[in-house]
Amino acid sequence: MRIHSLQHASFEGLGSIETWARHNGLSLYTSRMFANDTLPSPDDFDWLVVMGGPMNIYEEDRFPWLRQEKELIKQAIAGGKVVLGICLGAQLIADALGEKVTRNQHREIGWFPLTTIHPAMAGIIADGAMVMHWHGDTFDLPPGAERLAKSAACLNQGFIYNQRVVGLQFHLEITAEGLAALIDHCRDELTPGPYVQTPEAMLARPERFPPLNQMMSSLLDHLRLLAD
Repeated sequence: MRIHSLQHASFEGLGSIETWARHNGLSLYTSRMFANDTLPSPDDFDWLVVMGGPMNIYEEDRFPWLRQEKELIKQAIAGGKVVLGICLGAQLIADALGEKVTRNQHREIGWFPLTTIHPAMAGIIADGAMVMHWHGDTFDLPPGAERLAKSAACLNQGFIYNQRVVGLQFHLEITAEGLAALIDHCRDELTPGPYVQTPEAMLARPERFPPLNQMMSSLLDHLRLLAD
């Protein structure tokens, strides 16, 4: 199985997704959008993983590669590929499916629980699961998609579309090292708000990362079973 990821920032990599792929002996390729790497053809991969990033999906003038990336996502979905989007990636998938992405009422950065988990995620994400968030935008549910979860700060924390397409507004893949890098590069986003935690609070409990990454592994296992 061939996994191709789209990386939007040098400091925001695959995290535990890479660990899972290597453990399962899967082929893993990456297009570094920030370095203007060439995009693959949909025939070149089985899964497309679209990662997060500090830019917005509507900043095509600043990041012209967004246009080509959105087209590739559309082609991958139309071709029946597994497509997983995280944070910005989920917003790009929502846009590719014809739904709008807008500013969320609250910026949500830190550890906050998910509720109202979709039944398809039973055994993968528990109701009340504490997960890592880092976003200021949100999306409406694309036509035909089902809400995956919500939080106090954000109604649409994710969606499932045609079983094989999943968008996560939150970060199950992030490691302690990845979060430290995100804080270092995006510290300017940590403006005071009801759902914005301090760097110290976000890094205070390293025991949260293993169960977080286990949820990601379980989700990837679930998608692999659907694809086989």
